[in-house]
Amino acid sequence: MDVKTVCLGMLTSGDASGYDLKKCFESSFGHFFAAGYGSIYPALASLAENGLVTCENIPQNGKPDRKVYSITANGRSELMHCLENPTPGHKIRSEFLAMMCFAHLMDAEQINAVLDHRLNEIEKFLNLLEEMDKCCTDKVPEGANFVAGFGRAIAQTCREYIEQNRDVLVEPQPAKLKTATAGQ
Repeated sequence: MDVKTVCLGMLTSGDASGYDLKKCFESSFGHFFAAGYGSIYPALASLAENGLVTCENIPQNGKPDRKVYSITANGRSELMHCLENPTPGHKIRSEFLAMMCFAHLMDAEQINAVLDHRLNEIEKFLNLLEEMDKCCTDKVPEGANFVAGFGRAIAQTCREYIEQNRDVLVEPQPAKLKTATAGQ
């Protein structure tokens, strides 16, 4: 599933600007599907060009017009076609995991700082999900609740794994592993 398809899906909940969609990507989709303005606005332009969304320019005082997008009948049909795929991919992109691949080049203080930061981010995410549960559960579609639960399960498992396996990374490693200096 690409950014265009996710934008179409988001627009089924109501009209939105690129800014609104970015906020939705950050909050609801942040733990599994990242998208920034650099991908959202080109996606919306392409969707509009192909008649899958319409765009209304709303004048604002002292600011550029606000562009509000609406899904069209063709856009809804395209979304439904994309949702027929029974084998969606599941990719995880993690700067944290990429960094941990090179933990053998870091000292214990650096590793602990990275692990502590990751644990802090996990706690923030779990707290956000808890707050969303308190205020919004009855208003959220079942699929979104499933995704939130999936994210919660992954975050809790990641937290437990880091806590149980931290010592694997921070105990002294053989000196021969730390050879990433220039000229060696």
